Amino acid sequence: MSVAVRFAPSPTGRLHVGNARVALINWLFARGRGGRFILRLDDTDRERSTDAYAAAIEEDLAWLGLGWDDLVKQSERLDRYRAAADRLRASGRLYPCYETAEELEIKRQRQLAGGRPPIYDRAARELKEDARKRLETEGLRPHWRFLLEPGEIAWDDLVRGPVRFDGANLSDPVLVRADGRPLYGLSSVVDDMELDITHVIRGEDHVANTAVQVQLFGALGGAPPAFAHLPLLTGAGGAGLSKRLASLGLEALRGDGIEPMAVNSLLARLGTADPVEPRLSLDELKAGFDLARFSRATPGFDPAELQHLNARLLHMMPYDAALGRLEEMGLDGIDERFWLAVRPNLGRLEDAREWSQVCRGPVAPVIEDSGFAREAAELLPEAPWDEATFGAWAGALEAATGRKGRALIRPLRLALTGREHGPELKYLLPIIGRERAVARLAGKTA
Repeated sequence: MSVAVRFAPSPTGRLHVGNARVALINWLFARGRGGRFILRLDDTDRERSTDAYAAAIEEDLAWLGLGWDDLVKQSERLDRYRAAADRLRASGRLYPCYETAEELEIKRQRQLAGGRPPIYDRAARELKEDARKRLETEGLRPHWRFLLEPGEIAWDDLVRGPVRFDGANLSDPVLVRADGRPLYGLSSVVDDMELDITHVIRGEDHVANTAVQVQLFGALGGAPPAFAHLPLLTGAGGAGLSKRLASLGLEALRGDGIEPMAVNSLLARLGTADPVEPRLSLDELKAGFDLARFSRATPGFDPAELQHLNARLLHMMPYDAALGRLEEMGLDGIDERFWLAVRPNLGRLEDAREWSQVCRGPVAPVIEDSGFAREAAELLPEAPWDEATFGAWAGALEAATGRKGRALIRPLRLALTGREHGPELKYLLPIIGRERAVARLAGKTA
């Protein structure tokens, strides 16, 4: 069987890490089996869906490296949903209802007050034809509900295990609005059937929807796909994520200098017992991916963990992978020696700009003991320099001044870099060069 999955966001906002996790897991599952990954934009909500958000979703997925095989827009498939609704009407599984939202809410409150579940009472099915015509003459247009059949609805969920519902305990869902627009339940099933989706991997907030959709597949003459419902990602404080949580949006993470593979590396392992390790490519993640490793426990997303992982990823990034991006930042002439020297101190790639400035200048040195600085300058070895130069220089200074450890290294670092901390001086010194080193030890900005 050829595997096909879909990621189906609504273009009503930017993607956050919870959305990205679902997209990534779908992508890894499909690609690991040589299957298709389809991006489906659920854009039938005309009031809230925008082209700008649709483009942003594509941008975010491309940033993560999650390329898709097909792009489907539900707004371009409305005729397919109308045809499916007509088939359901003809078979008696879709019936018109005329209650207003206020009337339905009153019914719901009465049911709850009486200790009953808020299930639609199917009162509209008792209406005679003349009553329906009278309501429509008064200007009411029906919304359309799917008639659920009693009995067991069951599937073996790839994350949750066996799931069971009784159709008698579910409320007939509205599939078509009064203005004729389809709702998610109908359009999603039609698309899954016609796009030959084999596995639906989504959040656990869709479990009850799945119970309805299993019957809907049958009513439309199709077989349901396999389902996997993932626990929803929460923030570090345990609250659910939202498109309005801009700090956890992919746009914000990208702007904050977070690497896409740091995001992927974390999201691919959250919810499993596997350790989170930085991975430089999706191929590496794909090789170790197994949907069966995800548990039902609710995973939490910690921005601090992502930042730590981001640094670890940069610390192992090869020069060839960094060079093009450093050049895009305007850091021309950066060689591998510089990259290997500074990458252990990077939290974000942008931090390389600071160390380029340190090596190339100008830098205002910090001189706390001018006498020690003069002596250090006098003992500087002649060029050429390599990674052994600093050790020889420090040894000569220790012998001449009696200084050791921090008392020796700290004033040299402050004079040469103007900073308390940074990459090892044995790597920086040859890049800074003798001319700049002499000038900085003399207190000059160079």
